[in-house]
Amino acid sequence: MDKSTVAQLATSHLQVLCSEIGERRVGSEANRNATAYAEKVLKQSGWLTETTLLSVIDWQTKGASLTCNGSSFEVFSSHYALGCSVEAELIAIATVAQLEQSSIRDKVVLLHGSIAAEQIAPKNFPFWNPDEHKHLVALLEQGSPKALVCATERNSATAGGVYPFPLFEDGDFDIPSVYMKDTEGERLLNYAGQIVTLESQATRIPETAFNVLARQSAISQTQKKIVITAHIDSKIGTPGAIDNATGVTVLLLLADLLKTCSCTYPIELVVFNGEDYYGAPGQVKYIEQNEGRFGNILLNINIDGAGYMEGWSSFSPFGLSDELQKAFQEVLDASPELIEGLPWYQSDHSVFLQQGCPAIAVSSQWFIEHMEDQEITHTPNDNLGIVNYDRVVECAMGIAAFVTKL
Repeated sequence: MDKSTVAQLATSHLQVLCSEIGERRVGSEANRNATAYAEKVLKQSGWLTETTLLSVIDWQTKGASLTCNGSSFEVFSSHYALGCSVEAELIAIATVAQLEQSSIRDKVVLLHGSIAAEQIAPKNFPFWNPDEHKHLVALLEQGSPKALVCATERNSATAGGVYPFPLFEDGDFDIPSVYMKDTEGERLLNYAGQIVTLESQATRIPETAFNVLARQSAISQTQKKIVITAHIDSKIGTPGAIDNATGVTVLLLLADLLKTCSCTYPIELVVFNGEDYYGAPGQVKYIEQNEGRFGNILLNINIDGAGYMEGWSSFSPFGLSDELQKAFQEVLDASPELIEGLPWYQSDHSVFLQQGCPAIAVSSQWFIEHMEDQEITHTPNDNLGIVNYDRVVECAMGIAAFVTKL
């Protein structure tokens, strides 16, 4: 298949995922429409498909408000938090040490400063949960406040480009919470000790979502295989172009590019659901389904953040065998638009690395180098206007060339 044909397919897939479907938060109808579209394309390319049902929650809000003594403050419902309508004394907490010494029962707690500096890992997140985050959550739950108000700065490293960011994004954390800009928090500090009225019209809704797996033919449980992955879900409030409609598009392009490939190792394409969701349900389910069989995975190739308009495409290798490294280097040597990228871990290749599998993380050079200061992902700015379609096509053709060499 020539490059212009692949480019037309890429444009079509991205138009559907980002423009026709748009935001693909886990549990939403749009998310289910996206996985149905991916399954349809994979089937049309001749692959055997399988869907895995995931029990999740959808979440919706009609907004939030905070008032005190005639003054109003701009607040937003924390994603996946319970709603509330409370009136209570405001107490301000800036450090964990201060929280340990304070009585917060039945109060509205303003978290600001260092205690609100980075997004807190969800309670039951299986892949990363620092002890200091667990300690903070335990202190808050033991303290039994009526609600939390979280004043946050920008922190691209833990929350993406969104500002302000929800300190808690966790459907398993049952203290109602809202978030605000740090500058708004400075205003609110003047009202500590007074009675505030807080309302958050947020609702959790039991729902379903799906992983989609595709194989060229049945794969035995003892065969070595190559697993190529991309997550289809997006954060709330974003069409998720490079995070991660471009990754799913590369996966769908590979279904065409590799459908006649007679590779030594069978290929499994996995459309994950939940990388941008508090519980990573698709990734957890995949681990459960493959318990004891990760040793049969020769390699994971994960695509996330690919196709940004600036810079080249980045292929970051992790623990490749001599055979894989040789093929990897040959592809890079033949493709000047593809570069060896820096190591990074904030995506689904880490699921495989933690299970002892080699991996290649495919992304954008610019995205990797600006991960801690970018203002794009998890925001409405992550739209088709920032996509370089040539980069998307080059990623797909580079991966196809690499797999074919094996």
